[in-house]
Amino acid sequence: MKEEAHEKRFAMLLAAKDSDYVIKMYNGYFNVFVQAFGDKGETWDLFRAVDGEFPEMEDLEKYDGFVISGSPHDAYGDDNWIIRLCFLIQTLDAMQKRVLGICFGHQVLCRALGGRVGKASAGWDIGVTKVIMSEKLTQCRFVDELGELPPCAKILECHQDEVLEVPPGAQVLASSNKTGVEMFCIGNNMLGIQGHPEYTKDIMYNLIDRIVSKELIDTDFGDEAKIQLEAEDADRDFWEKLCKGFLKGI
Repeated sequence: MKEEAHEKRFAMLLAAKDSDYVIKMYNGYFNVFVQAFGDKGETWDLFRAVDGEFPEMEDLEKYDGFVISGSPHDAYGDDNWIIRLCFLIQTLDAMQKRVLGICFGHQVLCRALGGRVGKASAGWDIGVTKVIMSEKLTQCRFVDELGELPPCAKILECHQDEVLEVPPGAQVLASSNKTGVEMFCIGNNMLGIQGHPEYTKDIMYNLIDRIVSKELIDTDFGDEAKIQLEAEDADRDFWEKLCKGFLKGI
């Protein structure tokens, strides 16, 4: 008798409140991530970490992988939920569970596992960024199904913090002109990506407008980012396949 295939289950740890725009267009960031990384027949559970929602410790074993989202909060902050998230990451690392960190998630992975995070020396990076791949990426098992890897790939970015020093045992897998650590891994179970493989251009346009309205960047800077965003496209297909390959062992 043929053994039934294991139904994969993933946990989404949301580190940001849903914006009005994303609620209106996508019914929340959770759906943006599931559309990007999910496949038919899988179960995805949402935990709003930013509101103090976390999976129970006894339930961690049932998940095949975990995704930590971006956030307007600092990964080096001492909010209670960020400290709890760091503890959870350390627990998942000890269990050898796969954890994918995006933007803030990338940075908080670094912090939790012994690296250093802080304000980016080059300031804000907003728009489409060309990420240069390291040869070390070819040694990672999760890229085996991607075929020949490109020397670089474009990704949407919006951040003013960055990884300053990777954790012990980590490998830097990619960099850019502005950011020294665009992607890093620890073994086969921890992967951090500074950019946003899940973002669409419309989400980025709205995010730029919100950042300008909060006076975090000036209008001219925001307009320049929009012009660049209009002129260039991110390599979403490549990044989505890479993330799926990591999370699911494809």
